[in-house]
Amino acid sequence: MINVLVADDELPAVEELAYLLGRDDRIGTIHRASSGSEALRALTSESVDAVFLDIHMPAVSGLDVARAIARSTRKPAVVFVTADEDCALEAFELAAVDYLLKPIRAERLARSVSRISELLREGGGAVPEMITVDQGGTTRMIRRDDVTYVQAQGDYARLHTADASYLIRVPLADLEQQWADAGFIRTHRSYLVALKHVSSMKLAADRPSVSVAGASLPISRRHLPTVREKLEATRIRPQA
Repeated sequence: MINVLVADDELPAVEELAYLLGRDDRIGTIHRASSGSEALRALTSESVDAVFLDIHMPAVSGLDVARAIARSTRKPAVVFVTADEDCALEAFELAAVDYLLKPIRAERLARSVSRISELLREGGGAVPEMITVDQGGTTRMIRRDDVTYVQAQGDYARLHTADASYLIRVPLADLEQQWADAGFIRTHRSYLVALKHVSSMKLAADRPSVSVAGASLPISRRHLPTVREKLEATRIRPQA
C-alpha cells in the first residue's frame, strides 16, 4: 500500500484529490496538509511514500517543499499538482515523478499512482527523460515514456501520447537511433513505436500491422523480421 500526503492551500482541492486517491486500491493512508509548512511538518512525523504538492501555495510553495525533500534522507516520490504549466521544467529538475494539471482526471491520476508504484518496487530510479515541445505557442515538457508512437512528417516527427500529439523538428531516423535503447522500434518508414505500448500484432501476409494505444499501424516487409524478433523476446515462457 502507498501512503500519501496531499498538500494544497485550498481545502476543496485537498478533499477532491484525497477522494480520488481513496478510490485506488493501491493507496493506503492519506495525510492532508493545507500549506507548505504543514506539509513539511507532516513529512517529519508521518511515514509517507508519495507527496502530491500544489505548486502555488503562499509562503512555502510546493517547489520549496520538493527542494526540502531533495535535501533530506527520506525521499518520498513527488507529484506536482497545478493549474498551469509554467513550472514544469523546474519540477522535473527536482526529480518529480509526475506533473498533474487541474482539473485532475481519474484516469490520469491512476497513471501517476502506477508510476509511483513502479518506482517504489524498483527502490528509486532515474529522473524521467523529458522532451521539450511547442503547442499553440506554449512550450511544454512531456515525458518520453508517455510517447506511444512517433509518426514521420517530412523533416519533422509527430509524437503521440494518450492525451495529445506534438510536432518536433527532428527527423524520424534520428529519433530511431537516439531512442533505440529506450525501447522504441521502427515498424515502417513512417512509424516508430514504443515496444511497451504494443498490445497486439497481426501477421496477415498482405497487410501486417501492430496495435499501439488503440492505433493500428502498418509493418513494412523490411521491418517485419525485426519487429517479430523484438516482440518474441518479450514473450513470457513457462519454466522448464
